[in-house]
Amino acid sequence: MPAAQPTQERLNDFVIKFANVNGTGSASANTLVMKAIFRSGVPVVGKNYFPSNIQGLPTWYEIRVCADGHQARAGRVDLMLAMNIETYARDVREVAPGGYLVYDSTWPRSSLLERHDIQVLGVPLARLCNENFDGVRNRILMKNICYAGVLAALIDIDLGLVRALVTEQYAKKPKLADANLKAIELGYAYAKEHLPCPLPLRIERLDRTAGQVLIDGNTAAALGCVYAGATVGAWYPITPSTSLMDAFRGFCERYRVEPATGERRYVVLQAEDELAAIGIVIGASWNGARAFTPTSGPGISLMNEFIGLAYYAEVPCVIFDVQRVGPSTGMPTRTQQCDLLLCAYASHGDTRHVLLFPADPGECFTMAATAFDLAERLQTPVFVLSDLDIGMNDWMVPELRWDAGYQPDRGKVLGAAEVEKLEKFHRYLDRDGDGIPYRTLPGVSPKAAYFTRGSGHNQYGAYTEDSAEYQQVLDRLKRKFATAATLVPRAVLTGPGTREAGIISLGSCDGPIREALGRLAADGLELDYLRVRGFPFGAEVEAFVAAHRTILVIEQNRDAQLKSLLTLETSVDKQRLHSILHYDGLPLTADFVVAGVRSVLAGKARRSAAAAV
Repeated sequence: MPAAQPTQERLNDFVIKFANVNGTGSASANTLVMKAIFRSGVPVVGKNYFPSNIQGLPTWYEIRVCADGHQARAGRVDLMLAMNIETYARDVREVAPGGYLVYDSTWPRSSLLERHDIQVLGVPLARLCNENFDGVRNRILMKNICYAGVLAALIDIDLGLVRALVTEQYAKKPKLADANLKAIELGYAYAKEHLPCPLPLRIERLDRTAGQVLIDGNTAAALGCVYAGATVGAWYPITPSTSLMDAFRGFCERYRVEPATGERRYVVLQAEDELAAIGIVIGASWNGARAFTPTSGPGISLMNEFIGLAYYAEVPCVIFDVQRVGPSTGMPTRTQQCDLLLCAYASHGDTRHVLLFPADPGECFTMAATAFDLAERLQTPVFVLSDLDIGMNDWMVPELRWDAGYQPDRGKVLGAAEVEKLEKFHRYLDRDGDGIPYRTLPGVSPKAAYFTRGSGHNQYGAYTEDSAEYQQVLDRLKRKFATAATLVPRAVLTGPGTREAGIISLGSCDGPIREALGRLAADGLELDYLRVRGFPFGAEVEAFVAAHRTILVIEQNRDAQLKSLLTLETSVDKQRLHSILHYDGLPLTADFVVAGVRSVLAGKARRSAAAAV
């Protein structure tokens, strides 16, 4: 194998990966490095690949430094921090030729680290910490912080930024701050004296993070719920959605407690299971509260019966589905987009549900309010389909903005004065032709009382098993779904919309696709791109599929669920749709998109040539 060649200087364009043991406190050190890069004005994104147990198994954290601001997983590693002996062999293989690997050289590991096309840098982290700190646990924690100091020297991060971050984090715990600062200085000083600092992979200050924040999708969604006026949250813990409710509780404790009395103006309930959780949400929503539940695929499976009740009885509620890998338990801490069909047609019988597809934490924030407004306006369950990549990873997005003049859209809710003007109130009567009836809240007026029925009912709210009356209600619900298609967020078109080939996708595929489009265009291949943001599909989706002879549907599941929805819900010729499917549980990359697009188009060209012969 040839010797490692010197890496060309790569300013603000490389990938760092940390290989750690879960439960050793490495997350603080890894995010410290990422935040220091961010404060250098350099765009950055963090991806966490962690096991589904509490501690002991391997965990990885990946930081992509990209001056151009790309947020997708890069699919390569330039600098590996190998801190877990159990994964040395794997970690060494991942480093790109010409890259670097840093490891704890307190114990020689040369036989496991042999690769002649990369540079291996040893730092005696354990020895440094054993000599300077007391206590086994403390030494383990400080070893992680020590390698943050090593990295600061290697990639030329301003040490003052690192010190400032530590001081801020431990402002109320000065002893911890002092220990962390000492560990950072130890690592930094050792690297400066013994290692080639800085490496060709290095940070150079920019001004491209102004007006941006680092945030994960679950935190952003929780904040959006607070701003939207949600006061009730019920859930059963499940990865990767639990942190959404944790964040919501934290925001409520800060902003929804009366300072004078200590009275809480919110309710957060951990139910005994997911079915109970959605039942609580439906009950609270029926009473007029804005209520929601966060869950993942297995939770949606358990909620199906009550979702059908909310659909048929027309009770608004919001469900955040932070998708993970299935089926069954699957891989709980990996990402996928495999719940599209499950949510679109959840529950037995003829049901169709409103879905929203955020592409990043910024849209998790804004779509939270959209979801509550749509749920109340349409009187139906609304699903926000995020995924683990968006929900639990650190993204750089524009600062979250809120319209100070926002007023919740409560839909067709009649007050007491409005009820009194009616000759008679009928709960399920379509007076406006849009499929949406009027509703009242409990206790408004005896004249507006009605049974909320999950059993057969007619348009007046009375129990029925009459075939014609039952069908009349089902037909109205279908009209309401057609109305929903005019209300969900519009799909976003990139390109003129007139090219022969186009891409349709959704959610977290957006970043990799946009990066791939730039690469393809640089090689002379230009495509249109439509990012779907809501279901039912609006007229713009129908127009896009009609306008393109070749449509590449890119999604993160095995069974082409978005393609299936397009086939079922639009008039597209199925022969025009070509799937590019990614479902290994890791976030999509631009490399995968580029290869998939080229493969599909090359295949079409070969078939056309063969047909011409």
